[in-house]
Amino acid sequence: MPNTITVITAVHAPGAVHLPDAHKSLREQELPDGWDWQWVIQEDGETDAVRPYVPDDARVSFGQGRAGRAAMARTMGLARAEGAYIKVLDADDMLTPGALARDLRALTDHPDLGWATSRALDLLPDGSTVGFQGDPPQGPIARGAVLEFWRANDHRAQVHPATLFVRRDLLLALGGWMALPASEDTGLLLALNAVSRGWFTAETGLLYRKWPGQVTGQSAHTDAAERAARFAVVEARARVLAAMDGWRYEAH
Repeated sequence: MPNTITVITAVHAPGAVHLPDAHKSLREQELPDGWDWQWVIQEDGETDAVRPYVPDDARVSFGQGRAGRAAMARTMGLARAEGAYIKVLDADDMLTPGALARDLRALTDHPDLGWATSRALDLLPDGSTVGFQGDPPQGPIARGAVLEFWRANDHRAQVHPATLFVRRDLLLALGGWMALPASEDTGLLLALNAVSRGWFTAETGLLYRKWPGQVTGQSAHTDAAERAARFAVVEARARVLAAMDGWRYEAH
């Protein structure tokens, strides 16, 4: 569908309660004339716990499938994506006013770029926010820069993968999100940056909710052996893609 941004959200039962807040942040977005968003919500599983929180909105598409974690849910959701641009929005996060318009402007003003990110703030349970250290200056991000920073800073990227906005054709060319139990979004971000330049918007685009039930807060997420394996394959993929000049992205 022309002039559509598809927002993709993977959700599991514990996080469904936050969907109304995410929807509110979407409804408050203002886009250029002729543009609109589509929200693809894909449950990671087939329960009765998520649907009650899915908004009654014609722009919302809800689907379910076998549980396989966020990477599989998001990639399955791509089957219903109608937009030329894909925006990631985790079920428990919220966009800030103007975030979609700023993302869109970054890629329409710079057709040679494949993806965009923005500043994110942690949203704490008491309602306060905390920023990240090391945000780059606003502007283009060179190919390979994310991997270099990630390796030099204890596997933390200088731009937040939960803020990703990407051209749909490039996302599909890379196969969607990596088939990992976690870090699938970081793996995609590094792969994107291996083949194309990106953009960083210094204005805050995302409130990243911190709460006890979030997946990244569970002990399994920091298991040393699994973490090392995830990061090894994430880095290997990015390096192989970077070495394959035929994979350099060129917008059409």
